[in-house]
Amino acid sequence: MRRAGRAWVVSAALGVLLASLAGCGYHVGGKGDLLPKTLHTIACPAFSNATTKYKLTGLLPQEIGREFTARTSYKVVADPKNADAVLEGVIAGYYAAPTVYDPATGRSSGVMVSIWLTMTLRERATNKVLWTRYRMEVRERYEITADQRSYIDESDAALERMSRSVAQQVVSSILEAW
Repeated sequence: MRRAGRAWVVSAALGVLLASLAGCGYHVGGKGDLLPKTLHTIACPAFSNATTKYKLTGLLPQEIGREFTARTSYKVVADPKNADAVLEGVIAGYYAAPTVYDPATGRSSGVMVSIWLTMTLRERATNKVLWTRYRMEVRERYEITADQRSYIDESDAALERMSRSVAQQVVSSILEAW
């Protein structure tokens, strides 16, 4: 009788385990299949710009192109007419504000830069939207040298770091269907 009871408990536990594994609803991230198999080339032309920071219009597409090249088999092309898909972007906003002040001089010693982007990836042949992100906000902080004689403008380096961060986020979002 004890043996039959144990067998029943083991069978019931195994049944519950199998049922929970089959219907848990979880899946492995990063396995999204968002892009059509017919896509082989992607163009990322200069972004439109509604701000006064002109460097971002070229930096962002360049870094996104590098990220696509490094992480995928897609060929990044310069001319949208020769691409299967086109990633278009608009830099909708730019804001920089001091975040830390040097108490000795009263000058700012840290700055927070924020940008807002809207991007859309379209299949060129059909104009179908494959991916879009509205008002994506990205922030980057940088330091300002307190000594004016050895002052180095770190804002360009901050924009480059920001562009790399945006590229990683955008390509991950497109590839992983998040």
